[in-house]
This record gives sequence, C-alpha cells and structure tokens, in this order.
Amino acid sequence: MVTEVRLRQPRLGTRKLQRVLQAPLAKADIRVGRDRLFDVLRAARLLVKPHRAYHKTTNSHHRFRCHPNLLKEGPQKVVPTAAEQVWVADITYLPTTQQTVYLSLVTDAWSRKIVGYHVHDSLQTEQVSQALKMALRSRRTRQTLVHHSDRGIQYCATYYQAIHQRHGLTCSMTDGYDCYQNAMAERINGILKSEFLLNRPTDLQQAARMVKESVQIYNRERPHQALKYKTPDEVHRASITLER
Repeated sequence: MVTEVRLRQPRLGTRKLQRVLQAPLAKADIRVGRDRLFDVLRAARLLVKPHRAYHKTTNSHHRFRCHPNLLKEGPQKVVPTAAEQVWVADITYLPTTQQTVYLSLVTDAWSRKIVGYHVHDSLQTEQVSQALKMALRSRRTRQTLVHHSDRGIQYCATYYQAIHQRHGLTCSMTDGYDCYQNAMAERINGILKSEFLLNRPTDLQQAARMVKESVQIYNRERPHQALKYKTPDEVHRASITLER
C-alpha cells in the first residue's frame, strides 16, 4: 500500500501516510497505529530522510521602493480568516541537465494551495510575474487581498507593482533578506522540491511538465498537517464556498 502511494508522492511522510491509508487499511481489516507504522517503514527502509539545499535567488539591494511587512507581529498584522485574503510569493531554482531554471510560486496562506506557478529560464520580472497572473485568473472573490514576498528586485519592480495596482492588491514585504519572514512560501517551495521534483529534468519544457503534475498532486492529493490532514484544494474550495 505504501509503495502504491509513493509512486505519486515519493517522499510523503509517515504521519501523512497514516492518514492517506486509513480507508484501505480499514477495508483490509489491518490495524496499524502511528508508532507501529514508523516501525514497519523503518524495518523496510522506507522512512524519508530529510535533505536541504540552498541557492540564493533574491537580490534585495536595489533602488526600487519596498513595502512594510504586514504579516509581522504587531497591531498591524494581517491574519487571514479565509482563502484569497493573503497570498505569499517566492522564487526557487530547479537544476536541469542543460541549465538552471527557476520556479515562481504564489500560495494562498489560508489554504496552502498553490494558486499560481511558472517555470522560466531567467529572473526577469516579466517571467516571475506569470505566476501572479495565473493566480489572479483563478481568483474567485473580490475581498481585500495582501500579496506578501521578500524584497527581491522582481517584486519591487515597477512592472510587478503595476499588476498590484491594476488588481487592487495590498503589498507586503519582509524587512530584509530574511527567509523566516516569508516562511510559508519557503516551506511550499521545499515541499515541491523535496517530495515531488526528485528527478532532474532534461530541459525547461520537461521541468514545466514535472512542476505542473507536482502542483496538481500537492493541491489535490497530499494531506497537510496544518490543515488537519485535509488537502489544500479541499480547504480552499470550502472557504470560497463559505465566503460566497
């Protein structure tokens, strides 16, 4: 059963596996608790080993205007109570056998759903903005929406800020190059790269196809601990329905 699930989600952790396998285990009349499942996976050498990598994609030393951090602790802190109230954005790198390409993501802070993404071969603002444009095309409400990012030159650039103004977005940025102030976006990047994008793509086109499939699995199939083991898509759809 674990092997079958891991065909689509190769690095799905034990706690999430337990939730995914609840129904098939019950159907087979197999009772396995969390600790026992850890023991079974350890004996079969199926525990997921964490790994980390670092590659800087942010240039926060530039002439463009930065914005205050609206997600920082304090009286002005914005706390989402539903989907499409706060989006977090980030850029990460994806090595291919031919070159290094980049992945821009926009994630809903309430549902953890990836609402926009784009794979590109440069760090030009026009390329990075494609993820935000995708997210805006799927937007279903017109409530106040905060866009939070680091202070990278792409997010501060006139072209990107014009998209904010055109769609009435409120801009929020980290105080400096501090990944902990954009932790959720960094976390989603890490999940995609450490759990799904395990094989190095050949080129930009293959990387784009792999990212598309990975985002679909993450949004629709992967249970999220912070969402009480529901999927981001489930939580997002429920929130939008309630908002309407």
